[in-house]
Amino acid sequence: MDYEKLLKRGMEKVPDDVEGGERFRIAKPQIEKAGSKTIITNFLEIAGSLRRDPDDMFKFLLKQLATKGELAGQRATLQGVFTQDQIMKKINLYVGGFVKCPECGKHDTKLVYEKGAELIKCEACGAKSAAGR
Repeated sequence: MDYEKLLKRGMEKVPDDVEGGERFRIAKPQIEKAGSKTIITNFLEIAGSLRRDPDDMFKFLLKQLATKGELAGQRATLQGVFTQDQIMKKINLYVGGFVKCPECGKHDTKLVYEKGAELIKCEACGAKSAAGR
């Protein structure tokens, strides 16, 4: 068989739901209410999927929500009652400023420090830009 026939045959076997799909997904925060506290039970999973330090991400979240809290094990406990929507909006804000590459839009990045500045280095396109834009 020639290349074109093999390619056509291979493409016919690819499921429709794979083509053009976005592979980057942020896990939805799983929320538990405990009196006047909100517990994110899968916080480490979320930070891990973003490939970011849980402590740094937690500090950002606390600052954005203007609250106090503690990170213990898999869980993040926040003082105050917050909805899943409120927390997800802040996580998306974090992704925009500290994860997503401003040049190519990919999420294959890591945080690096150069000359005292925190930069986002994209592993897809190689661009470097200031974090926290």
